[in-house]
This record gives sequence, C-alpha cells and structure tokens, in this order.
Amino acid sequence: MQWDTLRVAASPQLIYTEDIGDERLDEFRDLTTADRRPDRPGGRGLVIAEGTVVVRRLAESPYPVRALLGVRRRFDELEADLAGLDVPAYVTSADVMAGVVGFHLNRGVLATADRAPQPPVADLVAGARVIAVLEGVGDHENLGALFRNAAALGVDGVLLGPGCSDPLYRRSVRVAMGHVLRVPFAVASGPAEWKAALETVRDAGFRLAALTPRPGSVPLWRAAADEKVALMLGSEGHGLSDEALAAADVAVSVPMADGVDSLNVATTGAVAFYELTVRREGTAADVRR
Repeated sequence: MQWDTLRVAASPQLIYTEDIGDERLDEFRDLTTADRRPDRPGGRGLVIAEGTVVVRRLAESPYPVRALLGVRRRFDELEADLAGLDVPAYVTSADVMAGVVGFHLNRGVLATADRAPQPPVADLVAGARVIAVLEGVGDHENLGALFRNAAALGVDGVLLGPGCSDPLYRRSVRVAMGHVLRVPFAVASGPAEWKAALETVRDAGFRLAALTPRPGSVPLWRAAADEKVALMLGSEGHGLSDEALAAADVAVSVPMADGVDSLNVATTGAVAFYELTVRREGTAADVRR
C-alpha cells in the first residue's frame, strides 16, 4: 500500500507506517502477553485505551496521552477530539495493526498514556457522599464494570483495598468504556494501609456499610438514610473478609428471591449504587415537594 503524505496539518501529527517491526510502535506491541500487565513483573504501567469512545475519554482525562495507533478512518472520526494533542499518531492498515498488537482490533484505534497521581484517601472522601470500598475484586472485567456503574450512577469515588486488580489495566479500561479514567480512586493495598484508610473514611463521617448475604444483615435501603455511605463490596467468590466485616458499621444486603443468595459483584454494585444515589435523591426530592 502506498501512503500519500507523511504528515497533515491537524494536531496530532499523523505519521504513516507499514512496518510491523517499527520500533516506534513498541508501546502497542504484543498486548496479549503477560508483560503488558502493569501488575505483573516487567509491566510497563501504561494506560491503554481501545476504540474511539475510550480514546476520546482518555483525551479528556488527566492522564497524559503519549501516542496513538490506528487506521485512518478512526483518526478522521477523532479529529476534533484530538485537536491540540502534541503526540505522535501512527496510521497504518488493519493488518499491520493486528500484527503489532497481536490480535485483530476491530475498534481500529489505540492510545497509550502515562498514569496520573492518585489522590490520598482523605482527598478522595472530601466532599463526597457515596463511595465504593472494594476488597478482593480481582477480576479485571468485574472491576471495569464496577467503575462504569459508579460513573453512571453518581458514586463519588472508589477505594481499592487488598486483593483488587489494577483498574488501569487495558481490559478494565475497555469494559469500563473509559469511565475508570474519570472516577477518582485511591489504593490501600497493604494491611496497615487498609486499616488506616477505613479509619480515614469513618473519620470523614461515612458509615461503612458491608454488602453481604450473611444472616443478620439488614436491607440495603436502610443505609440510604445516612448522609454519607461507604459501600463495601468483596471478592467474587467469598465476598468480604471477616476483617472487613468486623470493620463495618452495618451489614446490608439486597433482598432476593428464594433460592438465590448473591449476584455478580458488578451487578450488586449497580443495584446498590442506584439505591444510594439515584433513588435516594429521587425520594428526597419527593419529600421536599
């Protein structure tokens, strides 16, 4: 294939290449291998956005974009969104792109970015009313879905505790449709950090509400009466640890039909977020009227 011109006047500058081995594309290379994961040894820790929707949200986020790779049609679609970005944008064919990335990417465009500093827990909870507190959520897709639900339903931030996967891993970013890039989050991965983080949340006036199907839990809607709620959700298999449950102020559950004791963690999060944000605000508005 013969490309016409090396660069165009729009920003970012479009750079055409047909070389699968082009070293300038190494940030995008072999994305399916383990060393592309930032939470594994050798991981580079870059944020990777896939598709026009997610790339657009990355461009609007505080994460500094480094480079882009895609087919020309996708860059045409993103022209207005990328205006002003002074980064290289490598344009190639779908076949060359698949050879670099390691799989066929039907979304047609990728972007890489550096990570942005995450806020300390005290800053995360300042001014917030509802936050999600996660422990042991190790599945990247579930974590991405939780962030998407949090963004959609007005959750103010997410606190990630021990055992949680990296929300900025490529799969989580994709499943979140890029919303992980707009929801503030803080990480407290060690036992001492985790304990201190929960104390900071409580000291900020939040009631720690642990979602669990265990006997003795009260219906979730009762927690909605509190001004500030930190909703605790646990791992996909075992739920919250005994230590997390002991740290909670109240155990809550989503009432379910007989024979079913739990939901997928992302689904549970969506139901609970709705109860604590949209429904609570709607009920308050009804009372005010």
